[in-house]
Amino acid sequence: MTPPPAISDAVTIELNAVLVALTENQPLVLTLEDGALLPSGPFATEHPTLQSGVRAWVERQTRHPLGYVEQLYTFADRNRPASDGQRRVVSISYLGLTRERLSAGARDPEWRSWYRYFPWEDWRAGPSPLVAQTILPQLSTWADATVDAAKQRERRQRIDVNFGDGVENWNEDLILQRYELLYEAGLVPETLEERNRATPPGIEPVPGMPMRHDHRRILATGIARLRAKIKYRPVFFELMPPEFTLLQLQRAVEALAGRPMHKQNFRRLIDQQGLVEPTGALTSETRGRPAKLFRFRREVVLERAVQGTKLPLSRPI
Repeated sequence: MTPPPAISDAVTIELNAVLVALTENQPLVLTLEDGALLPSGPFATEHPTLQSGVRAWVERQTRHPLGYVEQLYTFADRNRPASDGQRRVVSISYLGLTRERLSAGARDPEWRSWYRYFPWEDWRAGPSPLVAQTILPQLSTWADATVDAAKQRERRQRIDVNFGDGVENWNEDLILQRYELLYEAGLVPETLEERNRATPPGIEPVPGMPMRHDHRRILATGIARLRAKIKYRPVFFELMPPEFTLLQLQRAVEALAGRPMHKQNFRRLIDQQGLVEPTGALTSETRGRPAKLFRFRREVVLERAVQGTKLPLSRPI
Protein backbone atom coordinates (compact mmCIF):
# COMPACT_ATOMS: atom_id res chain seq x y z
CA MET A 1 0.00 0.00 0.00
CA THR A 2 1.41 3.38 -1.01
CA PRO A 3 1.72 5.74 1.98
CA PRO A 4 -0.04 9.09 1.73
CA PRO A 5 2.16 12.06 0.82
CA ALA A 6 3.63 14.13 3.63
CA ILE A 7 1.85 17.37 4.40
CA SER A 8 4.86 19.35 3.21
CA ASP A 9 4.65 17.57 -0.18
CA ALA A 10 0.85 17.81 -0.56
CA VAL A 11 0.43 21.45 0.51
CA THR A 12 2.15 24.66 -0.51
CA ILE A 13 1.88 27.65 1.84
CA GLU A 14 1.67 30.91 -0.08
CA LEU A 15 1.94 34.41 1.41
CA ASN A 16 -0.01 37.30 -0.16
CA ALA A 17 0.08 41.01 0.63
CA VAL A 18 -2.66 43.60 0.11
CA LEU A 19 -0.48 46.71 0.38
CA VAL A 20 -2.48 49.97 0.43
CA ALA A 21 -1.38 53.57 -0.04
CA LEU A 22 -3.37 56.76 -0.52
CA THR A 23 -2.48 59.41 -3.12
CA GLU A 24 -4.56 62.33 -4.35
CA ASN A 25 -7.71 60.94 -2.74
CA GLN A 26 -7.33 57.57 -4.43
CA PRO A 27 -6.86 54.34 -2.45
CA LEU A 28 -4.08 52.46 -4.22
CA VAL A 29 -3.02 48.82 -4.06
CA LEU A 30 0.41 47.51 -5.04
CA THR A 31 0.24 45.00 -7.90
CA LEU A 32 2.52 42.94 -10.13
CA GLU A 33 2.40 41.73 -13.74
CA ASP A 34 0.41 44.63 -15.15
CA GLY A 35 -2.04 44.68 -12.26
CA ALA A 36 -2.95 40.99 -12.47
CA LEU A 37 -1.38 39.80 -9.21
CA LEU A 38 -0.76 40.85 -5.64
CA PRO A 39 2.78 40.49 -4.25
CA SER A 40 3.09 36.87 -3.14
CA GLY A 41 5.46 33.97 -2.69
CA PRO A 42 5.88 30.64 -0.87
CA PHE A 43 6.59 30.42 2.85
CA ALA A 44 10.16 29.12 3.00
CA THR A 45 12.18 27.41 5.73
CA GLU A 46 14.47 30.44 6.05
CA HIS A 47 11.53 32.62 7.15
CA PRO A 48 11.43 32.59 10.98
CA THR A 49 7.76 33.73 11.03
CA LEU A 50 4.89 34.14 8.58
CA GLN A 51 5.05 37.94 8.86
CA SER A 52 8.79 38.00 8.20
CA GLY A 53 8.11 35.82 5.17
CA VAL A 54 5.55 38.19 3.67
CA ARG A 55 7.82 41.16 4.37
CA ALA A 56 10.69 39.39 2.62
CA TRP A 57 8.61 38.59 -0.46
CA VAL A 58 7.16 42.08 -0.79
CA GLU A 59 10.57 43.72 -0.44
CA ARG A 60 12.18 41.26 -2.86
CA GLN A 61 9.50 41.69 -5.53
CA THR A 62 8.88 45.42 -5.16
CA ARG A 63 11.87 46.90 -3.26
CA HIS A 64 9.18 48.40 -1.03
CA PRO A 65 9.52 48.11 2.78
CA LEU A 66 6.34 47.25 4.69
CA GLY A 67 5.11 49.41 7.55
CA TYR A 68 1.87 48.54 9.38
CA VAL A 69 0.97 44.88 8.75
CA GLU A 70 -1.73 42.58 10.10
CA GLN A 71 -2.80 39.07 9.14
CA LEU A 72 -5.89 39.16 6.99
CA TYR A 73 -7.29 35.71 6.16
CA THR A 74 -6.32 32.18 5.19
CA PHE A 75 -7.59 30.80 1.88
CA ALA A 76 -7.51 27.02 1.42
CA ASP A 77 -10.21 26.24 -1.13
CA ARG A 78 -9.86 23.06 -3.16
CA ASN A 79 -9.77 25.09 -6.38
CA ARG A 80 -6.42 26.65 -5.43
CA PRO A 81 -3.96 24.17 -7.00
CA ALA A 82 -0.26 24.88 -7.34
CA SER A 83 1.30 25.37 -10.78
CA ASP A 84 2.01 21.63 -11.03
CA GLY A 85 -1.71 20.91 -10.56
CA GLN A 86 -0.98 18.38 -7.81
CA ARG A 87 -0.34 20.14 -4.54
CA ARG A 88 -2.93 22.14 -2.64
CA VAL A 89 -2.22 25.82 -2.01
CA VAL A 90 -2.97 27.36 1.37
CA SER A 91 -2.72 31.13 1.01
CA ILE A 92 -2.15 33.28 4.10
CA SER A 93 -2.85 36.92 3.28
CA TYR A 94 -1.77 40.12 5.00
CA LEU A 95 -2.99 43.72 4.95
CA GLY A 96 -0.32 46.41 4.92
CA LEU A 97 -0.62 50.22 5.03
CA THR A 98 2.05 52.62 3.88
CA ARG A 99 2.58 56.23 2.87
CA GLU A 100 5.82 55.48 1.03
CA ARG A 101 6.21 55.00 -2.70
CA LEU A 102 8.27 52.61 -4.79
CA SER A 103 12.04 52.60 -4.63
CA ALA A 104 14.30 52.38 -7.66
CA GLY A 105 15.13 48.88 -8.87
CA ALA A 106 11.68 47.30 -8.43
CA ARG A 107 10.86 44.56 -10.95
CA ASP A 108 7.47 45.56 -12.29
CA PRO A 109 5.21 46.76 -9.44
CA GLU A 110 2.51 49.32 -10.06
CA TRP A 111 0.14 51.20 -7.80
CA ARG A 112 -3.44 50.95 -9.04
CA SER A 113 -6.67 52.39 -7.67
CA TRP A 114 -8.69 49.62 -6.07
CA TYR A 115 -11.75 51.14 -7.76
CA ARG A 116 -10.34 49.87 -11.08
CA TYR A 117 -11.06 46.38 -9.74
CA PHE A 118 -14.33 47.26 -7.97
CA PRO A 119 -15.81 50.32 -9.76
CA TRP A 120 -19.28 49.70 -8.29
CA GLU A 121 -17.88 50.33 -4.80
CA ASP A 122 -17.18 54.06 -5.32
CA TRP A 123 -20.20 56.01 -4.04
CA ARG A 124 -18.36 59.21 -3.12
CA ALA A 125 -20.24 61.18 -5.80
CA GLY A 126 -23.53 59.42 -5.08
CA PRO A 127 -24.98 55.99 -5.92
CA SER A 128 -22.96 54.17 -8.56
CA PRO A 129 -24.93 54.07 -11.83
CA LEU A 130 -23.18 50.78 -12.58
CA VAL A 131 -25.17 49.09 -9.81
CA ALA A 132 -28.64 50.25 -10.90
CA GLN A 133 -28.11 50.15 -14.67
CA THR A 134 -25.91 47.08 -15.16
CA ILE A 135 -25.50 44.90 -12.09
CA LEU A 136 -29.02 44.70 -10.66
CA PRO A 137 -30.77 43.88 -13.96
CA GLN A 138 -28.34 41.02 -14.62
CA LEU A 139 -28.58 39.72 -11.07
CA SER A 140 -32.37 39.72 -11.48
CA THR A 141 -31.96 37.64 -14.65
CA TRP A 142 -29.70 35.24 -12.77
CA ALA A 143 -32.18 34.93 -9.88
CA ASP A 144 -35.04 34.16 -12.27
CA ALA A 145 -32.96 31.57 -14.15
CA THR A 146 -33.59 28.89 -11.54
CA VAL A 147 -36.92 27.04 -11.52
CA ASP A 148 -36.54 26.21 -7.83
CA ALA A 149 -38.80 28.71 -6.03
CA ALA A 150 -36.93 28.44 -2.72
CA LYS A 151 -33.58 28.98 -4.41
CA GLN A 152 -34.98 31.93 -6.34
CA ARG A 153 -36.15 33.55 -3.09
CA GLU A 154 -32.74 32.91 -1.52
CA ARG A 155 -30.98 34.54 -4.47
CA ARG A 156 -33.23 37.60 -4.40
CA GLN A 157 -32.72 37.98 -0.67
CA ARG A 158 -28.94 37.96 -1.11
CA ILE A 159 -29.23 40.54 -3.87
CA ASP A 160 -31.34 42.80 -1.63
CA VAL A 161 -28.97 42.46 1.33
CA ASN A 162 -25.79 43.10 -0.65
CA PHE A 163 -26.90 45.61 -3.30
CA GLY A 164 -30.22 47.02 -2.08
CA ASP A 165 -32.07 48.96 -4.77
CA GLY A 166 -28.91 50.62 -6.07
CA VAL A 167 -29.85 53.95 -4.51
CA GLU A 168 -30.20 53.54 -0.73
CA ASN A 169 -29.30 51.13 2.07
CA TRP A 170 -25.75 50.62 0.79
CA ASN A 171 -23.41 48.91 3.27
CA GLU A 172 -19.84 49.65 2.19
CA ASP A 173 -18.47 46.83 4.39
CA LEU A 174 -20.06 44.11 2.21
CA ILE A 175 -17.59 44.40 -0.68
CA LEU A 176 -16.45 40.77 -0.33
CA GLN A 177 -20.01 39.41 -0.21
CA ARG A 178 -20.91 41.48 -3.27
CA TYR A 179 -17.93 40.21 -5.24
CA GLU A 180 -18.69 36.61 -4.30
CA LEU A 181 -22.31 37.06 -5.39
CA LEU A 182 -21.18 38.47 -8.75
CA TYR A 183 -18.75 35.56 -9.06
CA GLU A 184 -21.47 33.00 -8.40
CA ALA A 185 -23.75 34.68 -10.94
CA GLY A 186 -21.02 34.57 -13.61
CA LEU A 187 -20.73 38.37 -13.79
CA VAL A 188 -16.95 38.61 -13.35
CA PRO A 189 -14.36 37.24 -15.81
CA GLU A 190 -12.70 35.13 -13.11
CA THR A 191 -15.79 32.91 -13.05
CA LEU A 192 -15.58 32.12 -16.74
CA GLU A 193 -11.84 31.52 -16.66
CA GLU A 194 -12.06 29.09 -13.75
CA ARG A 195 -15.13 27.21 -14.98
CA ASN A 196 -14.03 27.35 -18.64
CA ARG A 197 -17.55 27.90 -19.89
CA ALA A 198 -19.46 30.40 -21.99
CA THR A 199 -21.36 33.30 -20.48
CA PRO A 200 -24.96 32.28 -19.63
CA PRO A 201 -27.75 33.89 -21.74
CA GLY A 202 -28.54 37.41 -20.58
CA ILE A 203 -25.34 37.62 -18.54
CA GLU A 204 -22.33 39.77 -19.46
CA PRO A 205 -19.26 40.40 -17.27
CA VAL A 206 -19.55 43.72 -15.46
CA PRO A 207 -16.83 46.41 -15.73
CA GLY A 208 -13.89 45.94 -13.41
CA MET A 209 -10.34 44.72 -13.95
CA PRO A 210 -9.95 40.97 -13.28
CA MET A 211 -6.99 39.38 -11.50
CA ARG A 212 -5.35 35.99 -11.84
CA HIS A 213 -6.16 33.10 -9.52
CA ASP A 214 -8.32 34.44 -6.64
CA HIS A 215 -6.30 37.60 -6.02
CA ARG A 216 -9.30 39.88 -6.62
CA ARG A 217 -11.13 37.97 -3.89
CA ILE A 218 -8.14 38.46 -1.59
CA LEU A 219 -8.12 42.17 -2.46
CA ALA A 220 -11.85 42.42 -1.68
CA THR A 221 -11.16 40.79 1.70
CA GLY A 222 -8.47 43.37 2.45
CA ILE A 223 -10.68 46.31 1.50
CA ALA A 224 -13.55 44.94 3.60
CA ARG A 225 -11.25 44.58 6.61
CA LEU A 226 -9.92 48.12 6.22
CA ARG A 227 -13.38 49.66 5.73
CA ALA A 228 -14.65 47.98 8.87
CA LYS A 229 -11.53 48.79 10.86
CA ILE A 230 -11.52 52.55 10.24
CA LYS A 231 -14.84 52.79 12.09
CA TYR A 232 -13.35 51.77 15.42
CA ARG A 233 -9.59 52.26 15.00
CA PRO A 234 -7.96 55.27 13.28
CA VAL A 235 -5.57 53.23 11.13
CA PHE A 236 -6.15 55.69 8.27
CA PHE A 237 -3.50 57.91 9.89
CA GLU A 238 -0.95 55.33 8.72
CA LEU A 239 -1.71 56.53 5.19
CA MET A 240 -1.51 60.26 5.93
CA PRO A 241 1.54 62.54 5.60
CA PRO A 242 3.02 63.89 8.85
CA GLU A 243 1.04 67.14 8.43
CA PHE A 244 -2.39 67.53 6.80
CA THR A 245 -5.51 69.69 6.74
CA LEU A 246 -8.82 68.47 8.14
CA LEU A 247 -10.26 68.49 4.62
CA GLN A 248 -7.44 66.23 3.43
CA LEU A 249 -8.16 63.90 6.34
CA GLN A 250 -11.88 63.78 5.51
CA ARG A 251 -11.16 63.11 1.83
CA ALA A 252 -8.82 60.27 2.81
CA VAL A 253 -11.47 58.55 4.94
CA GLU A 254 -14.07 59.04 2.21
CA ALA A 255 -11.71 57.48 -0.34
CA LEU A 256 -11.32 54.37 1.81
CA ALA A 257 -15.01 54.06 2.67
CA GLY A 258 -16.23 54.95 -0.82
CA ARG A 259 -18.89 57.21 0.70
CA PRO A 260 -19.17 60.96 1.41
CA MET A 261 -19.20 62.21 4.98
CA HIS A 262 -20.92 65.12 6.64
CA LYS A 263 -18.21 67.78 7.05
CA GLN A 264 -19.34 69.26 10.38
CA ASN A 265 -20.08 65.89 11.98
CA PHE A 266 -16.74 64.48 10.86
CA ARG A 267 -14.78 67.41 12.27
CA ARG A 268 -16.77 67.35 15.49
CA LEU A 269 -15.95 63.68 15.99
CA ILE A 270 -12.25 64.16 15.28
CA ASP A 271 -12.18 67.04 17.76
CA GLN A 272 -14.07 65.10 20.44
CA GLN A 273 -11.70 62.17 20.17
CA GLY A 274 -8.64 64.41 20.42
CA LEU A 275 -6.95 62.56 17.58
CA VAL A 276 -5.18 65.54 16.05
CA GLU A 277 -3.50 68.74 17.17
CA PRO A 278 -2.61 71.91 15.23
CA THR A 279 1.00 72.35 14.18
CA GLY A 280 0.75 76.13 14.20
CA ALA A 281 1.46 76.26 10.47
CA LEU A 282 -0.80 77.03 7.53
CA THR A 283 -0.87 75.45 4.11
CA SER A 284 0.13 77.65 1.21
CA GLU A 285 -0.94 75.27 -1.56
CA THR A 286 -4.70 75.86 -1.50
CA ARG A 287 -6.53 78.66 -3.26
CA GLY A 288 -8.12 81.34 -1.17
CA ARG A 289 -7.81 81.32 2.58
CA PRO A 290 -4.88 79.19 3.93
CA ALA A 291 -5.92 76.15 5.96
CA LYS A 292 -4.53 75.02 9.30
CA LEU A 293 -2.18 72.06 9.33
CA PHE A 294 -2.63 69.27 11.89
CA ARG A 295 -0.72 66.19 13.00
CA PHE A 296 -1.83 62.86 14.43
CA ARG A 297 -1.64 62.40 18.24
CA ARG A 298 -0.49 58.78 18.31
CA GLU A 299 -0.14 58.78 22.10
CA VAL A 300 -3.91 59.24 22.47
CA VAL A 301 -4.58 56.03 20.58
CA LEU A 302 -1.98 54.13 22.60
CA GLU A 303 -3.56 55.29 25.86
CA ARG A 304 -7.07 54.34 24.78
CA ALA A 305 -5.93 51.00 23.39
CA VAL A 306 -4.73 50.06 26.85
CA GLN A 307 -8.11 51.05 28.28
CA GLY A 308 -9.94 49.13 25.56
CA THR A 309 -11.78 52.21 24.31
CA LYS A 310 -12.94 51.99 20.71
CA LEU A 311 -12.71 54.95 18.36
CA PRO A 312 -15.82 54.95 16.13
CA LEU A 313 -16.03 57.05 13.00
CA SER A 314 -19.14 58.87 11.87
CA ARG A 315 -21.31 56.92 9.47
CA PRO A 316 -21.11 58.02 5.83
CA ILE A 317 -24.22 59.61 4.43
